[in-house]
Amino acid sequence: MDKTLHGSGQNMASAADLKLAHALADRADAVTLDRFQSDDLKVATKADLSPVTDADRSTEAAIRELLATHRPDDSIFGEEMGVTGSSTRQWVIDPIDGTKNFLRGVPVWATLIALAQDGEVTVGVVSAPALGRRWWAGKGLGAYVGVQQALRESSNCCGANDCCADTPASGAFDYVSAGQRIHVSTIDRFEDASLSYSSLSGWKARGRLDHFLDLTDRMWRTRAYGDFWSYMMVAEGVCDIAAEPELETYDMAALVPIVTEAGGRFTSLLGEDGPWGGTGVATNGLLHDEVLQILAWEEGL
Repeated sequence: MDKTLHGSGQNMASAADLKLAHALADRADAVTLDRFQSDDLKVATKADLSPVTDADRSTEAAIRELLATHRPDDSIFGEEMGVTGSSTRQWVIDPIDGTKNFLRGVPVWATLIALAQDGEVTVGVVSAPALGRRWWAGKGLGAYVGVQQALRESSNCCGANDCCADTPASGAFDYVSAGQRIHVSTIDRFEDASLSYSSLSGWKARGRLDHFLDLTDRMWRTRAYGDFWSYMMVAEGVCDIAAEPELETYDMAALVPIVTEAGGRFTSLLGEDGPWGGTGVATNGLLHDEVLQILAWEEGL
């Protein structure tokens, strides 16, 4: 997506788009779970030396097929197949975030699905079927998590009545009916805060390892939960800060509305709102400015 096409802040999520995003996630879950821990998983190496599996490609293809039927005029930006279409309504897809975990049999991976309208992300779904969890949000509709092991009745499951009207595809777990609203924490001191990250190598490569370690030294607790999960923990209020120095738009787009609708803040390391800056920081909002100050990011790093 062109980061110059930032939204005006006037776009709101529609129940129909959020409902479709869940249908896309259901389709993705069917593909990914079928291939997870498969003996014949095919793995290749991309130009940037990161791995890609046949499941990554098949999942994105399945999502694109469904979008072609239900939103033929919308554009799509996917990690594996690039950009198609030119509409300012654009679906942003990471078919498997956490591919290295996926190919090693670690269950911490997810499909990330977002809708951006005029450059503003209004819908986000993060589906982690091997964990039995799905997070979602729509701008103005709140942020939610559904957990397979804790199916509960909820009369306001997704913040929009008609979003919950239909049953999911055959065989799919009804995450929406299990949904519970989530909120960030109220922690306002580093000495009480928990920070999550993915790795130290990116900070070292950009000459900011000392700054990052300075931040971790101030924390009550630091763990490398990694990838999407760090940010979903911030949204759920069980972690307070997540930060990474090297991210693509498709790594972040779905995360943004979930964090912000949960009451948090999501910016680049330069403080730009949204998923456009190539870096990511999510906090409960209370700690955000101080985190940015300590990391002291500079343009061009």
